[in-house]
Amino acid sequence: MALGLLGGRAPAVIALPLVVRWLPESPGVLFAKGRSEQAYAVADRYGLERPGAAESPLAGAKGRMAAIGALFAPGTRLATPLLWIASFAGLLLVYGVSTWLPELMRASGYSLSSSITFLMVINAGGIVGMLIAGRTADRFGPVKISAIWFLLTAAGAFLLRAQLPLNVAYVVVFITGVWLFSAQVMVYASTARLYAPGERATGLGWVTGVGRTGAVVGPWLGGMVIAGGNAELGFTTFAVAAVLAAAAISLVPLAQRGRPDRAANREPALAGSAD
Repeated sequence: MALGLLGGRAPAVIALPLVVRWLPESPGVLFAKGRSEQAYAVADRYGLERPGAAESPLAGAKGRMAAIGALFAPGTRLATPLLWIASFAGLLLVYGVSTWLPELMRASGYSLSSSITFLMVINAGGIVGMLIAGRTADRFGPVKISAIWFLLTAAGAFLLRAQLPLNVAYVVVFITGVWLFSAQVMVYASTARLYAPGERATGLGWVTGVGRTGAVVGPWLGGMVIAGGNAELGFTTFAVAAVLAAAAISLVPLAQRGRPDRAANREPALAGSAD
């Protein structure tokens, strides 16, 4: 067991110094700390706009409170809870499926060995999905891609309610994995485009934090459903969560309409990027 724990922690131990060394601080934060030359260097290196006072987060407790208040300012006050709902439902889906997929497949009549293989297959699909989603979102916008991906995840979950032939089930599970994991990542990408640079870290932190409650509820909810002995209901439950996430993220551009001119300096609007 000790060897297993060591092996599980080894990637983090190796990655941490590499991240500290090679992952730069954001230009806005560097500028707010008075390190303007370094901020400009990072911005120039990655092809970003050089930060100014308006793009930098305020320091101290007042700055943090101002950033939280900005999440509910005109133009974001409706979009913020929609992102929270999408993140909650998305992580409920990710963690619920990752925890209970083998048991759901086994309850549907598949063998134990096949049921465990399904978990590896859906994660393999998730790797492919990450490679596809980023490029697709660059073209069509993360909001649209997230919504479509969640709906496709719901379709995959509904298909798995039926007892499909084993090879067909493998294909459906793989394709569902393509959509499932990257749909949630696109929620984060949508969040980054919603808020002004000085508000972005706070906005993303809250979306992630609220979403983590979904990560707790998902495994619990899946366990409750499986305890009832109805595998079909389990797949239906996760499909409904995917539809809820799709609906919430789809409404974000509408919630942004009529926002004040202070948003003009932000990155391209979600509504525009989703069209």
